[in-house]
Amino acid sequence: MSSTTTERAEVADGYRAGRTLPIRVELVRQLKRRRTLVMGGILFALPFVLLIAFQVGGGPGSGNNQAGLMDTATLSGANFAAVNLFASAGFLLVVPVALFCGDTVASEASWSSLRYLLAAPVPRARLLWSKLVVGLTLSLAAMILLPLVALAVGTAAYGWGPLQLPTGDSLAPGTAAQRLLITVAYIFISQLVTAALAFWLSTRTDAPLGAVGGAVGLTIIGNVLDEVTALGDWRDFLPAHWQYAWLDAVRPQLDWSDMIQGTSLSITYAVVLFALAFRGFARKDVVS
Repeated sequence: MSSTTTERAEVADGYRAGRTLPIRVELVRQLKRRRTLVMGGILFALPFVLLIAFQVGGGPGSGNNQAGLMDTATLSGANFAAVNLFASAGFLLVVPVALFCGDTVASEASWSSLRYLLAAPVPRARLLWSKLVVGLTLSLAAMILLPLVALAVGTAAYGWGPLQLPTGDSLAPGTAAQRLLITVAYIFISQLVTAALAFWLSTRTDAPLGAVGGAVGLTIIGNVLDEVTALGDWRDFLPAHWQYAWLDAVRPQLDWSDMIQGTSLSITYAVVLFALAFRGFARKDVVS
């Protein structure tokens, strides 16, 4: 019997590796999980929390002599949405990215279901690809949910109008919407490093908390290192150094230079970490 015949005999009739663990099925599984619902609830509630804080505290900038984006929060719905992004981009939006990408594989291992998925048989690369796509999709959905809710809440509370800038200039509503889309897209790209780090750790450990916490912790360390001015130009190689480059999108003249540098750095780090995740998992002895 030829080797070709032997290989065919080992594969069940109708089996297609590309059809195992469909992305739709994995997405439904992840959407039904409690941590997804809790995180969605937190992001949905944040604009209401800020609205109450501004109402109770007398508006942003009270007792502050320095003008900034936060001081424009109550001028329009677009401003309120921009302020929500500004307040959450540094840490809060890091958490869902680390959670959705870091919990995905490690949780299967902690439930001792990972080996059964592979025995289904689901090819390892296919399993990782499905989980990565769903993790990134949920991360992007989280980043879209926050400004959408904030825009609706801000418009209801402060009215629809142009995006008022701290410099005294303003952007028309249509232009403001485009700039907010650019902002969300850049924040998502800048968080790809956290996503890739969490995903790689998820393939290395059976503890979901270790993968999620490790990604968040290392992201925080990167933010701290970026504050060390003694590092000089070395800070340019830290993803955290470019995380607020999106602020150039809420200026009178759109400036792409910093966002291009941040995007290239983030994608480079992410590709390397994703490659390490796939390479390491392909050789891993899965016993969980």
